[in-house]
Amino acid sequence: MSTIKTTTLSTQGGSTVPVDTVVNGTAKAWVNFNGTGTVAIRRAFNVSSISDNGTGNYTVNFTTAMPDANYEASTNATNGTGVAVDDQRCFTSTPSGSYLTTSFKIGVVTAANNAFQDASVINIAIFS
Repeated sequence: MSTIKTTTLSTQGGSTVPVDTVVNGTAKAWVNFNGTGTVAIRRAFNVSSISDNGTGNYTVNFTTAMPDANYEASTNATNGTGVAVDDQRCFTSTPSGSYLTTSFKIGVVTAANNAFQDASVINIAIFS
């Protein structure tokens, strides 16, 4: 395996960006999946599978573990018609409230009655 070490990247047009910006500002994992019926990944990067834990409750499994558990997860869910699900919240897979380096749990609930519900389009991006 070869390693390239540099501090700055540049385009042919002369624009430059520090390598740290690219490395630290790029999603380390992302997924777009169908959370209804048989859960299925549409497109993904560094996500090996989705586990369906019940209505509105999913686990995203990473192909390559995160370097530590201090990552950020951005999520959204829709019903497939362009209308956002009433409300969504994320929860972790451990009682201590910490993220796992190998997976991330997400729950989708309605605002009206705080009940779990499946969503047809769920997106998650992980930044570390």
